[in-house]
Amino acid sequence: MESGFGSDFGSDFGSGGGGGGKLDPGLIMEQVKVQIAVANAQELLQRMTDKCFRKCIGKPGGALDNSEQKCIAMCMDRYMDAWNTVSRAYNSRLQRERANM
Repeated sequence: MESGFGSDFGSDFGSGGGGGGKLDPGLIMEQVKVQIAVANAQELLQRMTDKCFRKCIGKPGGALDNSEQKCIAMCMDRYMDAWNTVSRAYNSRLQRERANM
């Protein structure tokens, strides 16, 4: 019985552009970085959605009223601003630490 995954599952890692089946560490690292970035973006969106929903939606219904829409928009804007500020500070610190090595 098949597992549900295609026979090419994971084949991107070994393709290496026709390099005789050898793994390309640079390609693998880039793919991992992309997957991590996607996972981080999904987590950010999920956390922001959860936090703003709990903060802004008192009684879930079929539609959002004006005040709920405004609250959600402002909450998401503030959340993204805060995340960007923390991200810039974190990246700056990492760069300083790498420079001191």
